[in-house]
Amino acid sequence: MILGIPKEILDDELRVAALPETVAEYIRMGFDVHVQSRAGEGALHPDSDYERAGAKIVGTAETLFAESDVVVKVKQPWLNRDAGKHEVEMMRPGAMLVCFLHPAAPPNHATIQMLAARNITALTMDDIPRISRAQTMDALTSMSTVSGYKSVLIAANRFPRFVPMVGTAIGTIRAAKFLVVGAGVVGLQAIAAAKRLGGAIKVVDIREEARKAADSLGAKIAGFDVPSEVAHGEGGYARALSSDWLKKEREALGPLVEEADIVILAALVPGEIAPVLVTGEMLQRMKPGSVIVDVSVDQGGNCGMTEPGREIVRHGVHLIGMWNIPGTMPVHASWLYANNVLRYVANLFKRGLDKLDLDDEIVRHSLVTHQGKIVHAGTLKAMA
Repeated sequence: MILGIPKEILDDELRVAALPETVAEYIRMGFDVHVQSRAGEGALHPDSDYERAGAKIVGTAETLFAESDVVVKVKQPWLNRDAGKHEVEMMRPGAMLVCFLHPAAPPNHATIQMLAARNITALTMDDIPRISRAQTMDALTSMSTVSGYKSVLIAANRFPRFVPMVGTAIGTIRAAKFLVVGAGVVGLQAIAAAKRLGGAIKVVDIREEARKAADSLGAKIAGFDVPSEVAHGEGGYARALSSDWLKKEREALGPLVEEADIVILAALVPGEIAPVLVTGEMLQRMKPGSVIVDVSVDQGGNCGMTEPGREIVRHGVHLIGMWNIPGTMPVHASWLYANNVLRYVANLFKRGLDKLDLDDEIVRHSLVTHQGKIVHAGTLKAMA
């Protein structure tokens, strides 16, 4: 069975789904591993490293997709401009795909439908259940660690003022005010990074445990209280709120967004569209030069005015909808992701390469398309 590792093609995507050390593990599992030429260069691994690990180097994406039984990628399939074809079109019918699909996000619905029509068994790495057995496979947590840290650095780079309090002969410059919305892994890393830079931090999260974690890092807790049964979903993640509760959350966020200098938006419900929490009206009340980094953009975005994949200025506010923040730190991001995927694939084929285990809880939770059908609950809900 051939496991293929293509070169990523989304703009500024420098990660790779397998490193030479994980390639060696796949080969020990019984796979023949094919790697597209230059796939690992962004993570500082030339083709020769993969060849020494036992992989075959393949010249083109079209060849690699056509011959692979299992394709392991980082990001969702996309139009390959060099080949003039969508990556799904190049895949062998009946093959398997493992990657970040973000299947519930509306911009990805057409791709999910293409995968189903081509009879691809597609599995998404952004919907691994939060259970102890799956911790080493949890790529969303791994990439969130990178995103939370780097989102603050990106925001600080765009911010036209100092972040820390600075004393000068002229007077004292106050610290920048951060607002972090969502105190999951992204939010907690953002809090830690903002604190290192000297910012004053407030955080909003509907879950009591997440607020306690944020408080332990030195952030001030803001927002409003939500009953536990409303706030908490499966595995400790946030639950999708009803329209009435979302309205209350927006009302609570309004004045906090208005006073903030930098806003990090990281409120996500795994497998579902990100809730819209910041409106255009809120942006109008922010100070010119303020910055919003919408980390949840892969799942639709927490700001109603975010343009996925772009940085824009609206009402004097820098609104950053960067698709791929982890891709800006490709060495460590690739190391984390490649090891998550290795463990996921090992679990998927734990009965042998000829005995795909679709009954496993982790696999069932992350299965998106199979036998020509879309089976992922969050995606079906979003499409409806």
